[in-house]
Amino acid sequence: MPLRIVQEDITRIPADAIVNAANQRLLQGGGVCGAIFAAAGPAELQAACDKIGHCDTGSAVATPAFRLPAKHVIHAVGPIWRGGDHGEREALKSCYRSSLELAHELGDTSVAFPLISSGIYGYPRDEAIDVALSQIDAFLQHHDMDVTLVIFDPASLRAANGRFAHIARYLHGHYAGPSAYREQRDEGRLWSSRESEAYEDYASTPEPFAGSARMPQAPAAASPSLPAVRPQAPAAGPSPSMPASMPPSPEPPKARTSRTDRQHGLLKRLIQHLDASFATTLLRMIDERGLKDSQVYKRANMSRQHFSKIRTKRGYQPKKQTVLALAVALELSLDETRLLLERAGYALTHADERDVIVEYFIDLGEYDINQINLALYAFDQPLLG
Repeated sequence: MPLRIVQEDITRIPADAIVNAANQRLLQGGGVCGAIFAAAGPAELQAACDKIGHCDTGSAVATPAFRLPAKHVIHAVGPIWRGGDHGEREALKSCYRSSLELAHELGDTSVAFPLISSGIYGYPRDEAIDVALSQIDAFLQHHDMDVTLVIFDPASLRAANGRFAHIARYLHGHYAGPSAYREQRDEGRLWSSRESEAYEDYASTPEPFAGSARMPQAPAAASPSLPAVRPQAPAAGPSPSMPASMPPSPEPPKARTSRTDRQHGLLKRLIQHLDASFATTLLRMIDERGLKDSQVYKRANMSRQHFSKIRTKRGYQPKKQTVLALAVALELSLDETRLLLERAGYALTHADERDVIVEYFIDLGEYDINQINLALYAFDQPLLG
C-alpha cells in the first residue's frame, strides 16, 4: 500500500530515504534526531550535515544515510509550536512537501517519516497527524511512491484524538465478537486518563445513533428497534382465533432505501447479474461512476500494480481489506459494499472490529481512506489498501 501507518523504530525501516526531524543548524539532537544520528554513525552524518551548514524551517536537505538501511537521510526542519498563530501549519505542510519533492528528485521510491514537530517542538499531535496525512496524500495523487508514517502507539493516538471516543462507543454498541481491546479498555489497562475522560464525556451526551450512525436518537418512550404502530379500525367481530383484547398487529416496516436513487438503481442492476465475478462487478461499478482506474486505486491506497492484477489476472482473489478499500474509494453505500464483498467471497460482519469501524465511516458518508486507516490503526486493526 502506498501509505502505511506504523509504530516502529524508524531507523530499522527499510526505505530509500529516512526523514530526520532536524534543527536549523543540522546538529545532532535528541529524540528521533538523536536516534537517526546514532544509527547512521554520528561522526559521519554530522560531517555531512556540517558541509551543508543550515536549513530553514519548512525546508529539507539530504545527506547519505551511511549505516542506515537507506540511501539518503532527508533532514526536514519543522516549526516550533507557538500557539498556532505564527504560521506553524503552513511551515509544517511545507516541511512534508519539501521532503517528498526532494526524495522524488533523488530517485527514491520509498520514504519513512516521523511525525515531525510533535516531540520537543510541541506541535499538537492530532493536528500534526492531520497535516502529515493531507500532504502525503496530495503528493501521492500525482506520484508513485511508498510512504511510511511512523507514529506513537495506538493508545496514545486514541488519547490525542477526541473523535476516537465516538468510534469507541459505536464499537461498544455494535461489535458482537470477542475483543481483547475492549476487555483491556473496560479494565482500564489500555486507556490513558485523558482518553477515558474523553470517552466518559462523550458517553454522557445523548446517543447520536441508534442502529445507524446517521439516525437521530429515538424518543425515550419508543423502542428504536420496533416500527411505529398505527391504530387500525376494529374488525366487525371478534376472531375465534384472536382474543378481542389483543392489540392490532404493527404495520410491516418499510423497505430500507439506498443512499441515493442512483445507488439504488445500480444495486438493482447488479443484483440482476448474480453470477457476475468480483472483477466484473467492480469494473461495472467504476464505469457507473465515470471514474478512471488511477482515481480508484489512489483513493483506495493501492498501488497501480495491485489494481492491475485485479483487472487483468483471471480468477484473482483479493484480500478482504482490499475489497473494503475499493468500496471506500468508490464511495459505496453499505448495501453496495455488502454486495461487492459477496462477489469476492466475504461478508460485512459485526464479529470483526475492522468491519464495524469501516461501517461507521460509510454510514456517516465519510470516505477518506487515510482517516479510516488512522482509526483502524488506533484500534489495533489491519489497514485498508
